[in-house]
Amino acid sequence: MKAPDWRHDLPAGLLVGGLLLPQALAYAMLAELPPVAGVMASLLPLGVYALLGSSRQLAMGPVAILALMVASATPALAAAHGADPWALALLLSLEAGALLALAAALRLDALAALLSAPVLHGFVSGAALAIALGQIPKLIGLNLPGSTLLDWGRFFASGPELRPDAWSAAFGLGAVVLLVLARLRRWRLAPLGVVALAIAAVAALQAGGQALGALRLTGAVHLLDGLRFPSPFALPAALWLQALPAAALIALVAYVESLAIAQALAARRQERISTRRELVGLAGANLAAGLSGGLPVAGSFSRSGLLFEGGARTRWAGALSALLFLVLVSLAAPWLARLPHAVLAAGIVVAVLPLVDLPAFRRAWRYARAEGAVMTAVALLTLLLGVEAALAAGVAASIALLLQRTARPHWAEVGRLPGTEVFRNTKRFQVELLPELLSIRIDEGLLFTNARWLSEVLGAELARRPQARHLLLMMSGVNDIDLSGLEALQQFAQELRVQGVQLHLSELKGPVADRLMAAGLADWLPGRVFRTQIEAWTALSREAGDPLWVSP
Repeated sequence: MKAPDWRHDLPAGLLVGGLLLPQALAYAMLAELPPVAGVMASLLPLGVYALLGSSRQLAMGPVAILALMVASATPALAAAHGADPWALALLLSLEAGALLALAAALRLDALAALLSAPVLHGFVSGAALAIALGQIPKLIGLNLPGSTLLDWGRFFASGPELRPDAWSAAFGLGAVVLLVLARLRRWRLAPLGVVALAIAAVAALQAGGQALGALRLTGAVHLLDGLRFPSPFALPAALWLQALPAAALIALVAYVESLAIAQALAARRQERISTRRELVGLAGANLAAGLSGGLPVAGSFSRSGLLFEGGARTRWAGALSALLFLVLVSLAAPWLARLPHAVLAAGIVVAVLPLVDLPAFRRAWRYARAEGAVMTAVALLTLLLGVEAALAAGVAASIALLLQRTARPHWAEVGRLPGTEVFRNTKRFQVELLPELLSIRIDEGLLFTNARWLSEVLGAELARRPQARHLLLMMSGVNDIDLSGLEALQQFAQELRVQGVQLHLSELKGPVADRLMAAGLADWLPGRVFRTQIEAWTALSREAGDPLWVSP
C-alpha cells in the first residue's frame, strides 16, 4: 500500500474529519442508539478499510441508509428477546461483515446485481424521504411512534393531541435554514459550524437561567463509554439466526452503495477498482465496527465527494479523517452534551434530501415502463412499510422481470441486404430472402425459462412458410445453452425432421459450440453448422436453386 501523500491527503482528511463529527452523532440518533455508537463507527473501521480496500476516495463510516435499516430491524428483535438495541446493532455489524467476508472468499462480488438499478434508485430515494420525514418530528419537538407512514397513519387515527416544542422548533428550523444557505454557497464544513453555534447558544441560554422546556440535548459523549459497549456475544444463538436476514440486506446495500460511489469517483480519475477487494475492505470495516462498539458502516456519498474534491490521493486520507475526528471528539466531549437533537435532525434532513433522484424516475419511465414501475413501487414501499419489505419486494420484482425477458427471448427473421454480406431484420429493412429458407436470429440464451419457446414460436413461424425446407438459426446472440435448452433444441430438430425440414446453425460462439459438440451435436442435428451467416446463405441458396425475392 502506498504511503500517505501528505500534501493532498492531509487537507482532504481534515475536511472529512470535520464533517464526520456531526454526521456520526446524527446517524447514531437516526439508528436510535447512543451517540457514542456513531463515534466508534467512525474510528477503527476507517483504518481497517484503508488497509484492505481498493478505493482511494471512498470515505468509510456511518451512513444514513444503514442507520435507518438498523433502526428498522432492532426494535422487534430487542422486544422479542429483551436485548439491548446497541448490542443488536453490533451483532448486525458482525454478521454483515462475516457475510461480506464469505462473499469475498467465494468470489461472489456479482451478488451486487441482486440490487438492480431500478431497485437501488427506488430504495435510496424512498429511504431518503423516509429518513427526512422521520426527522421532522424531532425538528419541532414532537414524539411520534414508528418509522413508516403506515405507523403514523395508525397513530393519527387515534386522534392524539400534538404540541410542538417552541425551543426545539427554533433550533431545528433555524439549523435547516443555515444548512440550506451553506449548501447553496458550497460551504462544506457548515454542519460543524452550525453544531458549534447551537452548542454556544444553549450554553448562553443556560448561563442566563433560561428554561429550555422540552428541548432534548445529546448528553455527554465520552470515548470511555464507547469502550464499555454491550457484548453481542452474550446474545442468544436464536437471536443471531433471526438477525441474519436483516444483516444480509445491510451487507448487500452497503456493498452496492459503496461500490457505486467508489467506481464513479475512480472513473473520474481513470483509476481501477477491485470489486473483490471492496468486499474485503467493507467486510473488515464492519467486523471492526462490531468489535469496537460501532453501528454498521459503508461508503458515504457526501464524505467521499469531499475527499475527492479535497484532492485525496491514497486510502490513508480516510484514516487521517478518523484521527482528526478523534481529536475533535476528545476536545469537544464536554460541550457535545449541550447539542440539541433538533440540530442533528436538521443535519440529517439536509444531508439526505439530495439523494432523492427524481430525474432517475423520469428516465426509467421513458426507457422501460416496467422498470420505472419497479423503481416507484420500491420507493413507495420503503415509505409505507419499511426497509426490509421494500428491498425484498424489489429484488423479487427484478428477478421476475429477468425471468420474463428470458422466457420470451427476442428473435427476428433476417435476410441479406442486397449486394452485401450483412443480414438484418425483415421488419426493419428491405432484404433478400429465399423461399425455401427461413432464417431466424435468436438474441437470448436458450435456458430452462424459454425451453418451450422454440417449438411454440418458431414452429408457428415455420407453419406460415409451408414452402420452407431449411430452418437456419443464426446464433450470434446466444451466449449460453443449458441442459433444458439443449433438450428443447434436440426435440425441435426431431420435430422438424418429421416435417421434412432441416435444422441448421450458424455463428455459434466458441464455448457454446464446444458444449454442443461434447453433447453429440453431429448425432442429432440433421443439418449443418456454418461458421458465418453468409456461408450458410450461399450454400443453402445453391442447394435450393430458387430465385431471390425481396421483403416488402
